[in-house]
Amino acid sequence: MTVDAAGKRGSDFAELSRTIKQAGLLDRRIGYYTFRLAGNALALALAVTAFVVVGNSWWQLAVAVVMGVVFTQLAFTGHDAGHRQIFQSRKGNDLVGLVHGNLLTGVSYGWWIGKHNRHHANPNHIDEDPDVDISVLAFTSEQSLTKKGIFRFITKHQAIFFFPLLLLEGFSLHVISVNAVFRRQVKGWALEAALLAVHFVGYLAAVFLVMSPLKGVLFILVHQGIFGLYMGVSFAPNHKGMPVLTDEHQFDFLRKQVLTSRNVNGNWFTDLALGGLNYQIEHHLFPSMPRPNLRRAQALVHDFCEQHSISYAKCGLFRSYGYVLQHLHEAGAPLRGAAKLARSASR
Repeated sequence: MTVDAAGKRGSDFAELSRTIKQAGLLDRRIGYYTFRLAGNALALALAVTAFVVVGNSWWQLAVAVVMGVVFTQLAFTGHDAGHRQIFQSRKGNDLVGLVHGNLLTGVSYGWWIGKHNRHHANPNHIDEDPDVDISVLAFTSEQSLTKKGIFRFITKHQAIFFFPLLLLEGFSLHVISVNAVFRRQVKGWALEAALLAVHFVGYLAAVFLVMSPLKGVLFILVHQGIFGLYMGVSFAPNHKGMPVLTDEHQFDFLRKQVLTSRNVNGNWFTDLALGGLNYQIEHHLFPSMPRPNLRRAQALVHDFCEQHSISYAKCGLFRSYGYVLQHLHEAGAPLRGAAKLARSASR
């Protein structure tokens, strides 16, 4: 899906920004994040305790599911730290990010920040956003035609493969993180490498000291699969199925962020489950806004967009998945059409 170039008035965002600042929505929320960090520590401690108590049992597969959920919640906090939502100081946020990223979840904080900042600068831009440059998926018809080999087959049926592929996302994040760090593509690579080493050595040692090899391997598969799936279903509704931009589109900052993002309706549980990412429009407009302030900001941003005739997308969680799958199906259509033509020609 693409959109026509429109919208100028760069001062619109300045006006909205003043309203947000006057409401105090960019102020730090130390109390909230103290509670959040303590909650993360408690959840991880309980999961580890269950892991040790259950021991060499098939019940460890249930523990693996719980651990996948805990890891994702830790990653959400790392996301907040990367956006400087927690503390005013860079050092404080980086400390939280390195602990929650490299040490606890095995994902490079430095690599993720670089990738995520490029995404925020140009969301859904076909040439600039790394989140729409994925080897096994296509987000436009033109992109699908560039796929080769097994990737071409997957892209042809990508709406079917999408959720199963998310089960591999956790493993992918680990591999990319290790590669980025050991290629020295991140600042502070030595520290990041050391923290990743502590994570992986400790993780694998714990798994295979407590469980038999077969149970250990299955634990890892379930744990990392749930971690990747949960991460994927939390991030997928935010931009997938929204307009894909090219250099031909000339939007101001406000419209570029709003028109390519989608909010997910819900309540406090949705906020918790999705780590605040359900307020994707507000998050993209004000990345450093503390997570608990996003709900209050939504009403202000929505009203502002209505007043300025800017389309503001929001829907339920499962409807958002429908939009994602519909978009992926449409993007892969040229490959299915080419396959039909080839079969017809061979008859």
